[in-house]
Amino acid sequence: MEPLLPVLLGLVAVFVAWTFLKVQKARRQLPPGPAPLPFIGNLLMLRFQLHHETLLKMASTYGNVYTLWVGHTPIVVLNGYQAVKEVLVTRSEDFAERPITSSLRDLIGNADGILFSSGHSWKQQRRFSLMTLRNLGLGKTILEDSIRQEASGLIEAFAQENGKPIDPNSFLHASINNVIASMLFGHSFCTKDDVFQDLVDGSKAMGEFNGTVWARLYDAFPRIMKPLQPILQRTLLALIHWRKLKALIANEIWEHQKNWMPGEPRDFIDSYLAQVEKCKGDPTSTFTETNMLQVIMELFIAGSDTSTVALSWALLYMVEFPEIQEQVQKELDTVLGPSHVICYEDQKILPFTNAVLHETQRFSSLSAVGVMHKSTRDTSVMGMPLSKGVIILPNIFSAHYDPEQWETPRKFNPSHFLDKDGNFVNKNAFLPFSAGIRVCLGEKMARTMLFILFSSLLRAFRFQLPEGVKGINREGILGHAMSPHPYKICAIPR
Repeated sequence: MEPLLPVLLGLVAVFVAWTFLKVQKARRQLPPGPAPLPFIGNLLMLRFQLHHETLLKMASTYGNVYTLWVGHTPIVVLNGYQAVKEVLVTRSEDFAERPITSSLRDLIGNADGILFSSGHSWKQQRRFSLMTLRNLGLGKTILEDSIRQEASGLIEAFAQENGKPIDPNSFLHASINNVIASMLFGHSFCTKDDVFQDLVDGSKAMGEFNGTVWARLYDAFPRIMKPLQPILQRTLLALIHWRKLKALIANEIWEHQKNWMPGEPRDFIDSYLAQVEKCKGDPTSTFTETNMLQVIMELFIAGSDTSTVALSWALLYMVEFPEIQEQVQKELDTVLGPSHVICYEDQKILPFTNAVLHETQRFSSLSAVGVMHKSTRDTSVMGMPLSKGVIILPNIFSAHYDPEQWETPRKFNPSHFLDKDGNFVNKNAFLPFSAGIRVCLGEKMARTMLFILFSSLLRAFRFQLPEGVKGINREGILGHAMSPHPYKICAIPR
């Protein structure tokens, strides 16, 4: 056996050298960046996470466009509003595709869905979903009625706590989940049901898993990590919750199928079933039960997570900045009064409240680095040539903290969205829902929920820290959305 050892070591050395030379050749065709180590690339210096602050700091060394290696996969990172805008807006057609990571592929299987699909399938699914959501109430009073109903329930739930310290996140999640569930499934859930808890746990676990070390390791070393799933608790937990959520939604679809008949759709599932029936025999159709399940899961998780996180940050900042909370409440009291039925159109007459909500989303940068793109053709970014198939990561956080776009980027400052006369002014560098052809299709729903729920809560309560608590943790938890650490506040009736 001894003579085999030098041979084996020689083969290993040849493989390492071949891998190194292959990476070096690829690097010459990509924007500059830190030298990758064999096999792990730049994962060590990244601490096995694509953290938004780390990516922004690296721009001071390598420029606003640079290349990182996650294992053997190169990723071109973009920092600053101008670079991010060029990919998302100016050249959006050049970067319309999505890369599928190993962890995602093992989760979604052969389904396309919307978020991670490309080409013909993405266009069909997105167009249909956007049209259906509009028909079901997006931008109409029927959606606002549902949100107001949940706002009333939320106010009642907070009031029952009599000013005692509470974790608002569970209450917020329940209300937002029910708004989305009503549109997708045609009914809401009792928050005490195990089924409802599975919905919450499923969306939360998947959102958090994406930001963990395990997700990066899974994508870098899929052949090693996949067999280890049963013993890797964090990975296994995410998969368990994903499968529970998948089974729950599959059951909702099955219940609809039992009684479904052509006619006026009651919800998203009815509409999709009708589309499947309509497209039978069409070889170009991507409307299948598999895709229906994936689309509904994506709509539920994305809508539930981002809206809950945004509102959770908003309440946290109101506690940290009581003078801003008082100014919001003064505007609500003066302009609307206690008996006014709050609607989304009220944002036009509540410039300061609207500015606070926008600044909440900018300052928390809840979308963190955003979602990866892939070049559809040979193109360029900021004058740097890129070949077809290159993975692109536009760091949304860097646009929200770009000193060339914001007067005080590291400070919570609602004046970023106000002119000198106090009128609301939107900013092009405000990108919580991304931009261009890949902009979030649930943006209008999220904005409507956030405005009505926030305004309703601020009109009903004064929020403060529990007695003895000196401050808050402003650091976010990295995941699908940048969520705050668990906290407790007191809701004092006004």
